[in-house]
Amino acid sequence: MQGGTLVVAGAGMAGLCAAARARELGASPIVLEKGSRAGGSMLLSSCVIWRYRSFEEFRAQCPGGDERLQRLVFERLDEGLAWLESLGAPLVTRETGNPLTTGVRFDPVGLTEALTRAAGQVRFGQPATITDQPIVLATGGFQGDPELVERFVRPAAPLRLRANPWSAGDGLRLGLERGGSLSAGLDEFYGRNMADVDFGEREFVPLAQVYGRFSRVVNERGEEFFDSEVSWSEVDLVQATAHQPGARAWYLLDETALDRPVRDRTVRELLAEAPTRTEPADLPFPAPDGTVAAVRVAAAITHTIGGLRIDERARVLDERDEPVEGFYAAGADAGGISTGGYASGLAAAIVLGRVAAESAAS
Repeated sequence: MQGGTLVVAGAGMAGLCAAARARELGASPIVLEKGSRAGGSMLLSSCVIWRYRSFEEFRAQCPGGDERLQRLVFERLDEGLAWLESLGAPLVTRETGNPLTTGVRFDPVGLTEALTRAAGQVRFGQPATITDQPIVLATGGFQGDPELVERFVRPAAPLRLRANPWSAGDGLRLGLERGGSLSAGLDEFYGRNMADVDFGEREFVPLAQVYGRFSRVVNERGEEFFDSEVSWSEVDLVQATAHQPGARAWYLLDETALDRPVRDRTVRELLAEAPTRTEPADLPFPAPDGTVAAVRVAAAITHTIGGLRIDERARVLDERDEPVEGFYAAGADAGGISTGGYASGLAAAIVLGRVAAESAAS
């Protein structure tokens, strides 16, 4: 395809990386974005991009994931981060705040602007369709389509959307239409338990209640439903909350929990700003002894974990494990990398976006 046209579906992290890398390799990418702006859900995130410090830790944290793709992300992320810096993406810090991980934090607006410049032609308000030209599917997953979420994730009630509204399974549908197959992890998602109030894009990060591991977690009936240790990412907790009545839960906190650290703050400080904080006497069920505060949370979905099955060259695979000619997938459209746990979706987007462009150009 060297010198030819490459269609990229989606102008989020994966799509912009694919287009920028394709231009470097001499191709003429066209990015089709159904929304009104670039950046996808990356623009709405804290933009910390990371990998586990060791591959063994990656496997332990995401035991159901595709080992080949995990190895690819682990081995190629660092060069991808250096490449983003070379494009002029403004760096905020070289730390993640987590001893299990290594990575960097970019300014999301500056990163989006740098990638958009490097990507070249971006057409807004234009969804992708089947084409004779090679295409990279990078539409961001299917979390924005309630029907697909109900079909695959099967929550007890509709999940709150903590993402851009345009990632609604377009890539998944196009890939399946051309004979692609589904990955593992279709019932899993990355998200957060959010304060149960109305929120918009500006509240996606500040209203995330990330202290469930220090809480006693119960459903609307006051029943404990998570009987194992909550993971550091709390992705397992939000997935479990999604299957409780109303996809809601209560975090019950005692005095010890209030002094636990959450990055550079304490739970007590976070709780002072929680808009759904409730006194124990006002709970709809008897409060356990020692409870000094409670917060009602709602499960919110950021991106899906399952999607299209791909190989190490980001080629969409059919049911026979054969690549579908001219079809590549990256970002959340490529599924099964972090099945059984949690890994950086932005890291996979960078790596697979670049790999998809390199494969299309070869």
